[in-house]
Amino acid sequence: MKKFHSIRLILGDQLNREHSWYRSIDDGILYVIAELHQEATYVTHHIQKLCSFFAAMADFAQSLKADHHTVAFFNLDATVKYTDLTHMISSLCEQHGVENFDYQAPDEFRLMKQMGSLELGHEVRITCYDSEHFLLPKDQISKYIKAGKHNRMESFYRKMRKRFNILMAEDQPLGDRWNFDGDNRKKLKSADLATVPEPLLFSNDVGKILRRIEKHKIQSLGLASENLAWPINSNQAMQLLHFFCQNCLPNFGRFQDAMTQHGESRWSLYHSRLSFALNSKLLHPIQVIETAIEYFKRSDGSIDLAQIEGFVRQILGWREYIRAVYWANMPDYAQRNELNAQRNLPEYYWTGKTKMACMQQAIDQSLNFAYAHHIQRLMVTGNFAMLVGVKPNQVDSWYLSIYIDAIEWVEMPNTRGMSQFSDGGLIATKPYAASGSYINKMSDYCGDCHYSVKERFTKEACPFNSLYWHFLQRHGDRFSRNPRTAMAYRTWEKMDSEVKSKIIARAEDCLQNIETL
Repeated sequence: MKKFHSIRLILGDQLNREHSWYRSIDDGILYVIAELHQEATYVTHHIQKLCSFFAAMADFAQSLKADHHTVAFFNLDATVKYTDLTHMISSLCEQHGVENFDYQAPDEFRLMKQMGSLELGHEVRITCYDSEHFLLPKDQISKYIKAGKHNRMESFYRKMRKRFNILMAEDQPLGDRWNFDGDNRKKLKSADLATVPEPLLFSNDVGKILRRIEKHKIQSLGLASENLAWPINSNQAMQLLHFFCQNCLPNFGRFQDAMTQHGESRWSLYHSRLSFALNSKLLHPIQVIETAIEYFKRSDGSIDLAQIEGFVRQILGWREYIRAVYWANMPDYAQRNELNAQRNLPEYYWTGKTKMACMQQAIDQSLNFAYAHHIQRLMVTGNFAMLVGVKPNQVDSWYLSIYIDAIEWVEMPNTRGMSQFSDGGLIATKPYAASGSYINKMSDYCGDCHYSVKERFTKEACPFNSLYWHFLQRHGDRFSRNPRTAMAYRTWEKMDSEVKSKIIARAEDCLQNIETL
């Protein structure tokens, strides 16, 4: 058996071809990529998520081999004998008699803790390397984010714009405005739908992966297909990036909050769908930002400043900010439940079988494509879970399970913080609670719904309407004096007492019969 002086572990979300590890060839280094039961089962993942990661890992292993690196790729058949990642590493190090074990810093706390507890004996030196992916180095997070306190994303974003000189004119923002979010909240009209481009979909054969998952009895959810539509290598990811810049970026910001039930063949609207490629590190964030800005510069006005700024803010601002909040506050962040939510997640989150059209649309799309955009996640499924008071752990688990881009560092702050306000305001300055009127404003979901968005307390009334007021009343001590929610409380106080009683009664009925809504 060939001996190696080093083993280097590559996790499934560390597929960064430009990492400094690969700049030189050393046949004494064995790179290890492995499908692990541990990673496939810590939640019940969407089947397309499992297939995408496994396919991308196999493709990455082949690309390293093509460049003459020595790679061991282990599928589920080979790793079933190991109890977990730690067991596999220690076995391989002993088997090959290595002197060094190297790994890139994991992005999830649970894996960082697991790797930190690794013991390989005095003969093996363990070295942790940076993943070389994020723009803000991990050891500099504390300079930008204070643990246990609210840190404004806008302030963080401006610092990052200045630091990386992105969309800047000397020391001022391009266009003399930092943020064009107010220009980017339009609803799609019927006439707009015909102009929405059909999404670029790939056809990656994952038949063998599906059969392997079935063989090992790994539980999953969602729609399976042997022809995977998601990118599994950097070439496909770049194709998707260029497709977005050419076809979607001109209207990205304008319609980024819009939702429609008529998007059977245009379900991703103007969104990039690059989050899986970014989170698995097939693409680097600066690569994405610079490519989009180059299209903006060459567009002759077809891509305006509001569109490119809105896109850059998602990556340079929000993505980096969420990751920084996660690491500044873990592990305590994972235990926060500031609103004392204690209800179980309704069964229709897993099936889509509900009479609420907005929930059905968002969940069905998620089950079919392992994808929903940020407003569907925040203001439909997330909003409903917060209004009824679902346990944060269960909401976390659902989001982590169903979305292809869901890795804990990005999922948890978005869910527990932005969506559920379970962190008590470390991210959001108010709960993102809304009645059916917001959903009606930003979508066409309500027109064909079983419930009436105009009704508040009848049996036919949209559940969001009464649940919204019930939520505010439950948490009046916390939010009635919040400047961003105080107006809603003043509106409530002006209502007729009989109307208020009927609204609360309707909400109580919805909560008691939540599984049949």
